[in-house]
Amino acid sequence: MGIIKVENIRVYAHHGCLKEETIIGSNYRVDLEVKANLKTSAKTDELVDTVDYVLLNKIVKEEMQHPSKLLETVAKRILDRIFNEDALVRKASISVSKINPPIGGDVEMVTIKMTERRKK
Repeated sequence: MGIIKVENIRVYAHHGCLKEETIIGSNYRVDLEVKANLKTSAKTDELVDTVDYVLLNKIVKEEMQHPSKLLETVAKRILDRIFNEDALVRKASISVSKINPPIGGDVEMVTIKMTERRKK
């Protein structure tokens, strides 16, 4: 197994439980880590034999544009798409962070992290 990370994907999106959050929007950070067998691609040097991190970034950006109340919902959608669109991915972990959340304090970010394995 090998690991591919796509870190600090910066997105402006409209998630949150408060109506203002979905209207105004805010900045988010997404970190993604996928595990896959990278032995074939290490030998062939061909993109078709590995997990394309361009695709991973595209999935994150697209799913972040669909407003949700909870970051957990967004993270689950992203994980589901990764498993649906790339058969090489065996396990994936995602962190979705809201920068400067409106929670009445000096908080840099709040983060949720989820991990899933491919169902057999």
